[in-house]
Amino acid sequence: MGLFDFFSKEKKESLDKGLEKSKESFFSKLNRAVVGKSTVDEEVLDELEEVLITSDVGVGTTVKIIRRIEDRVARDKYVSTSELDSILREEIAALLAENKSDDVDDDFSLPADKKPYVIMVVGVNGVGKTTTIGKLASQFHKRGYKVVLGAGDTFRAAAVTQLKLWGQRVGVPVIEHGMNTDPSAVAFDAVKKAVDMNADVVIIDTAGRLHTKVNLMNELSKIKRVVQKFLPEAPHEVLLVLDGSTGQNAFIQATEFTKATDVTALAITKLDGTAKGGVVIGISDQFKIPVKYIGVGEKIEDLQTFHKMEFVDSFFKKI
Repeated sequence: MGLFDFFSKEKKESLDKGLEKSKESFFSKLNRAVVGKSTVDEEVLDELEEVLITSDVGVGTTVKIIRRIEDRVARDKYVSTSELDSILREEIAALLAENKSDDVDDDFSLPADKKPYVIMVVGVNGVGKTTTIGKLASQFHKRGYKVVLGAGDTFRAAAVTQLKLWGQRVGVPVIEHGMNTDPSAVAFDAVKKAVDMNADVVIIDTAGRLHTKVNLMNELSKIKRVVQKFLPEAPHEVLLVLDGSTGQNAFIQATEFTKATDVTALAITKLDGTAKGGVVIGISDQFKIPVKYIGVGEKIEDLQTFHKMEFVDSFFKKI
């Protein structure tokens, strides 16, 4: 067994474990929905709709899944309730497969033709934004990339301190101007430092203001403009971090942030401590933005690149 196989196995075990609460909750609801029923009829489909919505899959995606199962029942004439979980797995996998946008090519790889690769990280306070940046830095560093961090969340002293600690832990430079300073100046200096030291990637933290505030849009636009003075094509990625444990609130935040800035990738964190893993299925389907990373535990390795088929497989794996 090669090194890649070993890490794939480890990653899969971590994913299975991280989704335990979600699938326990999902299967207990599903079993209650079909108790005493032998075939999938209209009543079972109504119950199933409720199971999916209360599992945070989201209304839009739930409607699509129910339609697919209705079509299948009509086509096959008879579908037993014992087959329902495997049919659900197949239909959800097929639905997500249609959205080609969220196929991640490789684990934590960076495009060779964009150097330094500039990632601007956005999201409200408390979603695990700074921790995600630290874990990303560690994953990139481990793969031999030169990393620079920019502490642009200058409105929270804790965020600057936390990022500095991550920098020390991983062994990468952190550009910071302290608290209550101009975030765009931090971003500019971080990109300049990355260019000077021929770094592969620079990750810029931004203020986690409430997503309803209009000045957030202006601030993110300013950071982009200032960075582009030095590196016209930057940022190459705007990564929105969402807390998966908030369920439907994550949908609301994704909607607001995609209005405020050009989000190009999503990271969904804290999936291990909650039964709301279904939110990944809904967000992956509803927003035509790649879910690039998921957080399924506390360890650095528990920040994983998202592979939708592996996710569906783990979600439906019987415990």
